[in-house]
Amino acid sequence: MDNVSEEQSQTHIVLAIDVPITKTETICESQIHIKSSLSSFVAKFHAGYFRISLSLSSQALLWKILIQPIQDAHDLRRLFLLIPSTAFILLWSLALFTLLALSFVYVLKCVFHFKMVKDEFLNHVGVNYLFVPWICCLLLLESSPLLHPTTLYYQILWWVFMAPILVLDVKIYGQWFTKGKRLLSTAANPTSQLSVIGNLVGAQVAARMGWKESAICMFSLGIAHYLVLFVTLYQRLPGNNNLPPMLRPVFFLFFAAPSMASLAWNSICGKFDTASKMLFFLSLFLFMSLVSRPLLFKKSMKKFSVAWWAYSFPLTALALASSEYALEVEGFMAHAIMLVLSTLSVLVSLLLIVFTALNTTIMTLPLAPKLDLTHKSNCEAA
Repeated sequence: MDNVSEEQSQTHIVLAIDVPITKTETICESQIHIKSSLSSFVAKFHAGYFRISLSLSSQALLWKILIQPIQDAHDLRRLFLLIPSTAFILLWSLALFTLLALSFVYVLKCVFHFKMVKDEFLNHVGVNYLFVPWICCLLLLESSPLLHPTTLYYQILWWVFMAPILVLDVKIYGQWFTKGKRLLSTAANPTSQLSVIGNLVGAQVAARMGWKESAICMFSLGIAHYLVLFVTLYQRLPGNNNLPPMLRPVFFLFFAAPSMASLAWNSICGKFDTASKMLFFLSLFLFMSLVSRPLLFKKSMKKFSVAWWAYSFPLTALALASSEYALEVEGFMAHAIMLVLSTLSVLVSLLLIVFTALNTTIMTLPLAPKLDLTHKSNCEAA
């Protein structure tokens, strides 16, 4: 009997010791899994995700323009007055939150995976997306319901957002004509137009502040390099024909650049004159040329990817240009084009939001049980 009781007591002692150790190991494994999952997510994050914030920021600007009351507006334009101003504020807030969230993750990548960021900067496609966060900032500034273009804060923010674009301009454009590491004939691809768009958006915002000289300076810088880039891409040289099929949605940037150019020149001149109309018609022609070739995008549409967001911003830019064109022409056909393009832009953005929500991989991390203070040292040691 004494032997049996002694064995039972030993068993209880063993169980008393084993239970907390096993629990602590589980906690530590859970924490390690969480850290490794977050590190993996940050490592896989790239600047191409800023396409999402670019789309939402441009949509906020489109909604702001469409819901503005206009005296003697056309009947088709009055349809957009049914959109409540609260919807615009919510969209602008969503765009701002998305930009801040994506920027925070990218800053983490810069801190913990700087080598990957450097590799992205040296990549002929990835480097162009480094313009996108600052383009988003400028679009949000232009569509801001809180700041007026004449305020000091507005002007300071313009300089803050334009400075990185100018630095990237000097770096990239300088290599184009000095035969540096990025020779234009080999590095040019449709995403290269994002650098041009950054200058054009900056020119548009500067013109709204009344800084006409700064606006002309940024416009000339953007349009000059756009013409060189457009001719280079149009020739389809062997060196710049290496874009993966999954990135073919970025071909829509072909009509985004002239659309933004027409908007920028409209802001500089104060009216949608002949030059703005020519740029708008060019973008409309390029849009129709791409839409009539669906097989070009067949491979990229087989599986959802963040590259799909490349469809949204160019459509929104074209819709913005069409709205300014309709104000100038005041005809039924012009307003019909504006209505079709604006509706298409909004629908594409909404569909992309739904597809992104449905296809986002949710990482289900095991919940760690509450950790007792007596076992904290064991976990740290592990």
